[in-house]
Amino acid sequence: MAITETRQDTSELVLANLLDDTDLDRAQLSKAAASVPSADFADLYLEQTATESWRLDERRIDSGEFSVRRGMSLRAISGEASVFACADLIDADALGRVRSAVTEGQRHLTASKVRVSLPAVNGTALPRYPNVDPLMFDDLDKMKILNAIERHARAKDSRVHNVIANLALAHKSLFIARNDGACYADIRPMTQLSVMVVMIDNGKVETGYAATGARTLPLSILQPQNLIDLADEAVRVASTKLRAVAAPAGTMPVVLGNGWSGILLHEAVGHGLEGDFNRKGQSAFSGRIGERVAPQGVTVVDDGTINDRRGSLTVDDEGTPSKYNVLIEDGILRGYMQDVVNASLMQTAPTGNGRRQSYRHEPMPRMTNTYMLNHKYTPDEIIASVKRGLYCKSFSGGSVDITNGDFNFVVEEAYLIENGNLGPVVKGATVIGNGPAAMLKMSMVGNDLELDPGLGTCGKNGQWVPVGVGQPHCKVDEMLVGGTDISQ
Repeated sequence: MAITETRQDTSELVLANLLDDTDLDRAQLSKAAASVPSADFADLYLEQTATESWRLDERRIDSGEFSVRRGMSLRAISGEASVFACADLIDADALGRVRSAVTEGQRHLTASKVRVSLPAVNGTALPRYPNVDPLMFDDLDKMKILNAIERHARAKDSRVHNVIANLALAHKSLFIARNDGACYADIRPMTQLSVMVVMIDNGKVETGYAATGARTLPLSILQPQNLIDLADEAVRVASTKLRAVAAPAGTMPVVLGNGWSGILLHEAVGHGLEGDFNRKGQSAFSGRIGERVAPQGVTVVDDGTINDRRGSLTVDDEGTPSKYNVLIEDGILRGYMQDVVNASLMQTAPTGNGRRQSYRHEPMPRMTNTYMLNHKYTPDEIIASVKRGLYCKSFSGGSVDITNGDFNFVVEEAYLIENGNLGPVVKGATVIGNGPAAMLKMSMVGNDLELDPGLGTCGKNGQWVPVGVGQPHCKVDEMLVGGTDISQ
């Protein structure tokens, strides 16, 4: 569907939705943002988010939920200090209360030696998404989709014991008024479908998971062939894990698969390139702009401009248009991801990475779609270069210490590499290492960049936002693998 609304049209559509049945208008919102005393920067944020979810389990639709969340927040920045207040409704009385709370908070701030300055407003951003609500998709069709997945998965393999399928839909409208007089609006749809199969074979139980998602209408991604492919992938993963052997342990070369394996790049490197950590000197990449942090051929970007992708936005949650930001270029660190506040304090420009979970939260530097660009090697060449090692096709959970880059990740699907060929599938593998160190040991980067299927959600300081990840196949010459087979 083509997007034809102008920025002004989007703004009016969003306001009509947010201010319906209230005693507020656009002028009052702008006045509230501009009238916070002694603030370097202030913004008023209004949001309405409608969500719906359907779940199939044990051959039946066992739950369906719908909710609408509306509210507003006002934030005032003075130097490095912020005052923030929010309300779970939108009307003139709530606006008065949040403004009074912020004004009172401002009176108790200690005078700051630094100031935050707003960047100049450079035009407008065309709306990335149409004003169409995914939730309007027919309820009967939603249930038919889940039942179709369940039937296909069971027909695919007789060992399938259960199928759990989830369909989640969301539609967010937001409006931002800043104290420099600028106003921004955005419409953000979301569709996500996931399936997990439970497979039993001779008393052995394994699960397989697959998902897809995008900022688009359900009919755009929930085509019959897509449903079949999703069910087939979940069955494939479970079937593969049933024949897995114990994972090896020790230090060895590791080949990372393309696509979803970019979650390791996101966690072990991406968070360390967010502006707040670097301004405070808390990242392993702090103060290293212009230095080599990876070999030649390694280029990492954060890109919020890819249509329909889970992490893509028209504007971020401060009104800065989304951008294509080069973070590491051919191994050289070029920049950090910035919101308005940290960019000003670091005397650079915001990059469109000021994000918040909802109106109840303050924005901070966050990733959008973070991925590694292609280089020159084929996947076969990369695997053939390894005498003995581990091929990690995808990852599940993990953790990272931002201050030093140390990480620990559980591998969801992995294979031994023996004499340049893929060997048996293994289970129980973890990869342990340090993000900056692993980047320097990345000797081969592939030519088959793939983005994840649209299921990433990133946590930081208690806030969760949708993101995208991706990369081509790549080889890290040395990484510690934790496994249950220590005989090799």
